[in-house]
Amino acid sequence: MSAMSNPRKGVLAHLGRAVRARRQERGLTLGALSERAAVSPRFLAALEAGDGNISVARLCDVAHALGTTAAALLEGVDAADPRARPVALLGLRGAGKSTIGPKLAARLGVPFVEIDRLVEHAAGMSLSEVFELHGEAYYRKLEREALAGVLSRSERAVIATGGSIVHDAESFELLRRSATTVWLKARPEEHMARVVAQGDERPMANREDAMEELRTLFAARAALYVQAAHVVDTSVLGVEGAVEALAAALGA
Repeated sequence: MSAMSNPRKGVLAHLGRAVRARRQERGLTLGALSERAAVSPRFLAALEAGDGNISVARLCDVAHALGTTAAALLEGVDAADPRARPVALLGLRGAGKSTIGPKLAARLGVPFVEIDRLVEHAAGMSLSEVFELHGEAYYRKLEREALAGVLSRSERAVIATGGSIVHDAESFELLRRSATTVWLKARPEEHMARVVAQGDERPMANREDAMEELRTLFAARAALYVQAAHVVDTSVLGVEGAVEALAAALGA
């Protein structure tokens, strides 16, 4: 397990998202903002990633360069408290979202929601049929609508997301802005073994290079998954250990 954050990290993550969103709204590159605020691009990148412990004076410089105030960038920071936000589980198939999710929800005393099940309900068909008949764009539309609906509720929940949600910039940004994100990490070999153990042999069907394809997919998505507020290595902790670690990090 790594990157288990405390409330201070939650504040920095919230601030980083606010700075990035404001910079993008104004069409500024990191380099351009660096020049305006007299802050190094490397530090700004760390700040936007939630790793930059910026001083009040420097924050005011950045805010001024963005045409706003430090107070505005910190607005709503209390919502970053992990004890008040929905919890969104990220990861490839076989990560343990459907196993760890219900257990964590029970531990927190909140509902467990699977976005893909909501998509199926909205479409009136299975996910495979959604993709076959309507394509990925339609799936993404239903996924965004389902996610927005869950996050708009006043009640907290544990949310299992689809493995590819990180490739939809709008949905992923909404998740990072509105929920405490958790990457359930495992080795590619474990992902494959868990999926097959569940009786799903599709990953291996007529594909000699299935394992290599999975490693490639893992590497591509890991760069996005790692942006989550928490990273839990289920290969090390197992199901119960992951639940315990997350419950502790979330203040349960």
